[in-house]
Amino acid sequence: MTDEKTIEVPDEMRAQVALTNMADLVKGNLLDKPYNWGRRNSIWPMMFGLACCAIEMIATAASRYDMARFGMEVMRPSPRQSDMLMVSGTVTKKMVPQIVRLYNQMPEPKYVVAMGACASGGGPFKEGYNVVAGIDKYIPVDVYISGCPPTPQALLNGFMKLQEKIDSQSINRERWYDKEDPIEALPVPVLGPDIMDPRDYAMITKQAKA
Repeated sequence: MTDEKTIEVPDEMRAQVALTNMADLVKGNLLDKPYNWGRRNSIWPMMFGLACCAIEMIATAASRYDMARFGMEVMRPSPRQSDMLMVSGTVTKKMVPQIVRLYNQMPEPKYVVAMGACASGGGPFKEGYNVVAGIDKYIPVDVYISGCPPTPQALLNGFMKLQEKIDSQSINRERWYDKEDPIEALPVPVLGPDIMDPRDYAMITKQAKA
């Protein structure tokens, strides 16, 4: 005797109904293609414009280049509603903690696009005392887009590269499906003498009043 239940399908519905076992679908990677198809065509970006690259990003979202073709026409103002963080422009030491915090608040699966030379490696300002040489020092980056600034065409090409990466992912291999190995939040850095550690706020306030 087994726990399996027999389900009778009427003859007139046999061409429209398919009965499957969810465990077999996941084990055989049969869910990957429709699942990835849905994700690749409904990427919700969180716009994080830091400098001149953001102008090209805004132009890409306008009607001429029609970013809506990728299902990402609505820029999300909240990390809770986003699955792609688009870092565009010069990343300074003061902005790194905020970027890491926003990244940690995004739900899995999530992706990061480094748009332009500054976000990818510091660009022409990488020797500056307040500039970090690329956001990939603090959060993982999935797609790098070269240029200073990149053109809208280059940004669209980067989106297609991200879609290709999503197509290659499998429910059985990605860590965000593994409940036994949860993904921990990245540590928020405190950079430079001008960055205040919030844990020291009480001490700093006390010294300021002395």
